[in-house]
Amino acid sequence: MSLLTGRTAVVTGGAQGIGFAIAQRFAAEGAEVIIGDLNGDAAARAADELGGLGIACDVTDASDVDTLLAVVPNVDILVNNAGITRDATLRTMTEDQFDQVIAVHLKGTWNGVRKAAALMRERKSGGAIVNISSLSGKVGMVGQTNYSAAKAGIIGLTKAAAKELAHHGVRVNAIAPGLIRTAMTEAMPEKAWDQKMAEIPMGRAGEIDEVASVALFLASDLSSYMTGTVLEVTGGRFM
Repeated sequence: MSLLTGRTAVVTGGAQGIGFAIAQRFAAEGAEVIIGDLNGDAAARAADELGGLGIACDVTDASDVDTLLAVVPNVDILVNNAGITRDATLRTMTEDQFDQVIAVHLKGTWNGVRKAAALMRERKSGGAIVNISSLSGKVGMVGQTNYSAAKAGIIGLTKAAAKELAHHGVRVNAIAPGLIRTAMTEAMPEKAWDQKMAEIPMGRAGEIDEVASVALFLASDLSSYMTGTVLEVTGGRFM
């Protein structure tokens, strides 16, 4: 039997990149997958590939999150992956750029955790929540005071929620990826890419499938005695 047979998984920001890789891996392991994405058309196209459902969802809007989670009767797994970047130095970053990133990453994750946890508590059969943080939340990155703050906040949120929900059988864990090869990271200037690569003991960037494998571990019974953890997928960078 596959690791997620008979379970329903919701992935936010799942239309592309790491989110889609996670959704794809979950589907391959037997899960019914629902993809939520700000771009509803992209969500529907991605879900079609997996035989699942895709709907538009703005994670900063609690009613949108309610709608996403109500698509199926039971939600066993939630992956809070939706995110954006609005990079700028502290001197040039606007208040709006700061607010947007905090809203999508931190408030969006909070909305997902509290809404999914309420359903899981009511059903009394437990569940697994996986939050996507970042190495930026551990060490901070130049030009990312907004992103680093949001990702650090997700770590704190994960640990606090894990303590609140453990006795309900709901596990809450996080993943902190480092430099992962995506369309966004490959578009960065060569100098910046080379600098980051020099910081990685394993000498290479990670692949989206390597993050998806860790998400599968945290979503499945393989990690049944783990909650409140943050697993770094970084190739040893800043360990």
